Amino acid sequence: MHRRELAPGVLAAASLLLAIPASAASWSPGAPGIGDPYYPTYGNGGYDVSHYDLRLKYQPRTDELQGTATVLARTTQNLSSFDLDFLLDVSEVRVNGVKASFTASGQHELVVTPKTPLAEGTPMTVVVRYSGVPSTKSAYGFTTWHRTPDGAVAADEPESAWWWFPSNDHPSDKATFDVSVAVPDGTQAISNGTLQSTSSKLGWTRYTWRQDKPQATYLTTLALGRFDITTGTSEGGVPVVNAYSKDLGANDGAARASVERTGELVDWLTGYFGPYPFGSAGGYVPNTTTGYALETQTRVYYSPKQFAGGSNTSVVVHELAHQWYGDDVSLKGWKDIWINEGFARYAQWLWSEHEGEGTAQELADYVYASHPADDAFWTVAPGDPGPDDQFDAAVYDRGALAVQALRGEIGDDAFFAVLKGWPKEHAYGNASVADFRRYAEQVSGKPLAALFDTWLFQPSKPAVPAARSLVRTGAAAARPESWREIEATNGVHGR
Repeated sequence: MHRRELAPGVLAAASLLLAIPASAASWSPGAPGIGDPYYPTYGNGGYDVSHYDLRLKYQPRTDELQGTATVLARTTQNLSSFDLDFLLDVSEVRVNGVKASFTASGQHELVVTPKTPLAEGTPMTVVVRYSGVPSTKSAYGFTTWHRTPDGAVAADEPESAWWWFPSNDHPSDKATFDVSVAVPDGTQAISNGTLQSTSSKLGWTRYTWRQDKPQATYLTTLALGRFDITTGTSEGGVPVVNAYSKDLGANDGAARASVERTGELVDWLTGYFGPYPFGSAGGYVPNTTTGYALETQTRVYYSPKQFAGGSNTSVVVHELAHQWYGDDVSLKGWKDIWINEGFARYAQWLWSEHEGEGTAQELADYVYASHPADDAFWTVAPGDPGPDDQFDAAVYDRGALAVQALRGEIGDDAFFAVLKGWPKEHAYGNASVADFRRYAEQVSGKPLAALFDTWLFQPSKPAVPAARSLVRTGAAAARPESWREIEATNGVHGR
């Protein structure tokens, strides 16, 4: 250590610095990404959102969107500036009532600098005024804003918010939502949760929706167009709102025959997963050309192509199962996708059994036998598949095999206790694959590290000794009757 002499003026300055609170001397920008290794620039650091209030106006003829977003948050560090994930054109930003400076950065970042830095733990109200034509915006070479003949749809995974509201766009920062949208008379606006009010004035109708339970940004949806809306209540008391584009053509009947069973299927799933976690359920089928479905919270998005081959209750079961596994309990990071997809696929297996079209065991036998050891299927690790394989068929099918292997290892009593207990254990929060393993060990009283490693992380086909609790040695791997519907949902989230 080297000692050096300090002049009196320097000593005085040093004394002054010591007198300043440490927090005031350590302002720093919030990180432009939340820290997810799959998507390093998604989400943001420095704050935690509790609520989004979105007041919008949309013109379907031109695809013009105007909005004022009010974001309620709390700082998690001494904050000099922070990012929002957003693409549209911003005219003004205010932080706690005071105008803030802002600039666009990178592919999808809005950088906001408050007039006065904010200390850690400070409540923050951010108001963003914006406008634009979402269909003209892209990031990383794609868009998640889908134009339809009569409007547009915002629904995609792992991102969709940037095209219509500024956000902290990562599932680990969930929030409640109020979404209020004015559209020309004759056009409807559909979003998550429950419809609070509608009002008409001077040729415009405003629809106001509320989601009062925490919701991930990618699960927040907006559908704008001309719909036939049906409402009802399930036998178990869950309000159901479904909507169908008025120009679905030949797919209309099959779509309705499937989605109109939502209330029945929600009630059936409560027998496995526990009470339905939200205040409403339902789905909508817009006239899009996309090929996927998505578990947008309480109001599932279905592409018409899901019903091109006829009715498909299996895909409805899959997306409704996500209301517990994925929406109520959301993943901590995108590598934890198995908790979403493995269990939603397994719900389809249980439905197949219920319908007498193949038991879960028969489906496990079929999937295991259908993929030889040298099939690339086994090189994808559902427990951490990587961003390129996040929605690979293996995450669904090998993921469901892992669930069936767990069932065989711990027995039905413990298995179904885990299925029902997990959504309650982490209600409205976030959890990882490691959290699930620990919970299953706690409930079953069995060590499960080896089983999880074999079925979720090893890039090879489990050998028969490891699979003996899963597959029946020598069993004929006949194709179950339900496989056509189940297979049709492979890649339902593929862009």
